Amino acid sequence: MIKAKGSLIVVAPRLGTRAYCAQHYAKVTRNRRSVWRSGGIQILAIVVFAALLALLAGAVNPMLSGSGLVVAGVVLALVPAALWLAFFYTQDRLEPEPKTYVLGVFLLGALLAGAVGIPVVRGLFRVQDWLDHSLAVNLLGSILLVAFVQEFLKYAAVRYSVYPLPEFDERTDGILYGTAAGLGYATVLNLQYVVASGGVDPAIGVIRIVVTALAQASFAGITGYFLGRAKFEDEPVWWLPLGLTIAAVLNGLFTVVRGSVTRVGSALAGQTANPWYSLFLAAVVAGLVFAALLVLVRRSIRLTLAAQPRLPSNENGLDSQDTSESSPATARGSAEGGSFLGKEAL
Repeated sequence: MIKAKGSLIVVAPRLGTRAYCAQHYAKVTRNRRSVWRSGGIQILAIVVFAALLALLAGAVNPMLSGSGLVVAGVVLALVPAALWLAFFYTQDRLEPEPKTYVLGVFLLGALLAGAVGIPVVRGLFRVQDWLDHSLAVNLLGSILLVAFVQEFLKYAAVRYSVYPLPEFDERTDGILYGTAAGLGYATVLNLQYVVASGGVDPAIGVIRIVVTALAQASFAGITGYFLGRAKFEDEPVWWLPLGLTIAAVLNGLFTVVRGSVTRVGSALAGQTANPWYSLFLAAVVAGLVFAALLVLVRRSIRLTLAAQPRLPSNENGLDSQDTSESSPATARGSAEGGSFLGKEAL
């Protein structure tokens, strides 16, 4: 939309039919390097941690039993989230995100897992009793029941909490908050696994815990990407259901493939169970998802910037896209948390 202010022509930057003030448009089209740095470091650090601890536990063979196994398992279940939060807080200093919101979404993801997700999947549907009946049943049950429940709850932890707030002001915020919700969900899944098993052997348990954390965080990041696009662009009504479906399908496929890879790999190696194959698979999947999201976000930002019109400079030598002067309606639209100008401001 072009407005005339005396001899100055002001062009409000747009995403689809939405017009933004200069400040919020710069945020929406910014590439948050801290998010990508912390994400890449997180994946590497968690995988290295799991590998080193599994090797150390296998070499030392600590004699743990009873409550000792439970305590060790609980500590291990908290480590992936602790590592991610530590790296995030370190890398986000220059481009800060409200820490209380990130922690709040993490806790909300954990709460939904414990209060809704696990009771529905294991208590209502009792998937543990029939999911391994056949490959077809395993695949359909893993996707349509387990994965859709998990991904919807992680989606809800972001969509109905921080998503409507003004602090959710960049595309990459969706990935950041989605990852936080996924890690919260994974933490409770791991705690449930530890308690139900009466503790875990450190050499095997740490790998399973890390695999769960990487998978849940990665697939939640996909849904977060779709949320980030939906808030700041004119996406069709099926956009968010599509993102949720993609995340759920990948989640279910990963669960089935992980089990098959572990069994086949162990059989070929002449072993009863070898969790290293699942760790390798989880690391590859997390890396591929992370790389795909990086490419998609950068491409979206590049296309957005390329689509903005450039008008000739006016007689005073000022660029015709100068948006430094925001109208009262602009300020009102931003203050209401939309980050874009409503039609009444155009």
